[in-house]
Amino acid sequence: MRNNINFQRNVGLQPENDMFREQEQHKIHVETNEWRCGFCKKSFRAEKFLDQHFDNRHYNLLNDSQGRCMADLCGALHCDLVADSKKFKPKCNPAASARNRHICESLADSCFPLNKGQSASRLHEFFLRQFCDAHSCSGGKKAFSRGGKKETSVFYLAVCIFIVMLLPLFYVIVYLHQREMRNGVQVLKRISKPGLKSKPS
Repeated sequence: MRNNINFQRNVGLQPENDMFREQEQHKIHVETNEWRCGFCKKSFRAEKFLDQHFDNRHYNLLNDSQGRCMADLCGALHCDLVADSKKFKPKCNPAASARNRHICESLADSCFPLNKGQSASRLHEFFLRQFCDAHSCSGGKKAFSRGGKKETSVFYLAVCIFIVMLLPLFYVIVYLHQREMRNGVQVLKRISKPGLKSKPS
């Protein structure tokens, strides 16, 4: 129970309803190019090969009695925006947008029923604003318009660190250059004084 709301087991976003949950929990990421099956300990070079292994050898462990693939909800929950925000977005498809909005509203109704009190009602409204209202081809609303995670560009951060590291070096070079200029002027003044005797040849 969270925010005085009892979540039902039939809610689509419950982890128990993920048909691939058992398989995902048995993926062992050993190192960069090594994945291991938690059921039979077989090793693979990439996660996609482990997924194929699950499909071929451990298909019987899928929870397809009442479960669903959570990736089916990605269109409704804007997973594409989170996964790759810089990826080129195709033109809006009104039929797909309407279907995703319907799925999104169904999730809001099942996760936060309006008849469960004020907290559920507020969460229902917030969910609709954050996720469902953006399913439109008019281009008005954007997903995560309030409270979205702001991602700092790695390039921007790297440039800032580089500049901060170069500033002291720049000032040291300027200081040394100014000091050399002052020493050079003094040497010139000494040489140009009248009355210096020239060396005999």
